Amino acid sequence: MTITITKAPFRADHVGSFLRPQVLKDARAQYQQGQITKEELRLIEDIEIAKLVEKQKEVGLSAVTDGEFRRRWWHLDFIRAIKGIRVYEVDISGAFNGAMKKAEAYTVDSKLNFPKDHPFLEDFKYLKSIAGEHVAKITIPGPNMIFYSGVVGSEPYLSNPSYASLDDVAKDIVKVYQDAIQTFYEAGCRYLQLDDTSWGALFSDVFRDKIKEKGFDPDELVKKFADITVEALANKPEDMSITIHICRGNFKSSWLYQGAYEPIAKELFSRVNVDAFFLEFDNERSGDFKPLRFIKDQHVVLGLITSKTSELEDEAEIKGRIEEATEYVNIDQLCLSPQCGFASTEEGNLLTEEQQWEKLRHVVRIAKDVWDK
Repeated sequence: MTITITKAPFRADHVGSFLRPQVLKDARAQYQQGQITKEELRLIEDIEIAKLVEKQKEVGLSAVTDGEFRRRWWHLDFIRAIKGIRVYEVDISGAFNGAMKKAEAYTVDSKLNFPKDHPFLEDFKYLKSIAGEHVAKITIPGPNMIFYSGVVGSEPYLSNPSYASLDDVAKDIVKVYQDAIQTFYEAGCRYLQLDDTSWGALFSDVFRDKIKEKGFDPDELVKKFADITVEALANKPEDMSITIHICRGNFKSSWLYQGAYEPIAKELFSRVNVDAFFLEFDNERSGDFKPLRFIKDQHVVLGLITSKTSELEDEAEIKGRIEEATEYVNIDQLCLSPQCGFASTEEGNLLTEEQQWEKLRHVVRIAKDVWDK
């Protein structure tokens, strides 16, 4: 019997970001130095994205992305274009096990609104125009990336809040995402992924302590995170697949959070009304599959293939782990992918482009063996 999926997510899927080719890195450097115009940079991006899309089709993927080729960061480029967000530079020496020194942070500075001319809309329209019969997938940061990093985890916000209460700012974050979902839908999007690493802070003992130091109860925030996500998806069109990707951070093959999904599992898996969860299960930091017992009718995309190293996982071991997951989730609800993208920032992980593609071929091969029977 062949168990197929005609709607996203797919049996062999992927998180979305890809290593930037050298020609794109060079073009971006030239743009920053004033040697080429923004229009010339975008033309080069268009060409490289078109090549990337064809490569994704070639390796057997059903959904294609633009690789986040127009972004510096997986989340910041989207968030900074939302009205009411202020971006500033911070020193974060020690983050990602010392791999990251400085970064741009953001805070909610005034009333939030989703702009109808958000630049990601044009980015998606170009991707859809070259996707052909494949599904064009867009990835954006989830709503709690604003609520956590821009509000409850933001010193500038806490010292000078721009909303009367946390409930008020949460309502506007929800409205931003309801508007974003509808606007992407009207642009032709039928596969939207919310990337939301903020949940990682709620199962990491280190970050739970930091949250407590700021005067918040991590367990209450788990419920608030779920409330915000559920409400953001309240008006989701029936023929639009929306998934959420929750990992532990990804920068130059390093990570930010550790801990199992158990502290967030009940609120997240039993309540959040996405079509699927992309979950990281590629190492011991991820914990076991027991938290999946709270899954209802959502799909679970098992991130069993690491995007952080070039070594290919043993096929038999991966198939064995998929079998382990069926103790908690029906095989019909499972899919396979890398645990994260290959380049959450423009720097990318520590492997080559060919090794990246071999990882995805590996996903496709295993998925066919498991589900195409």
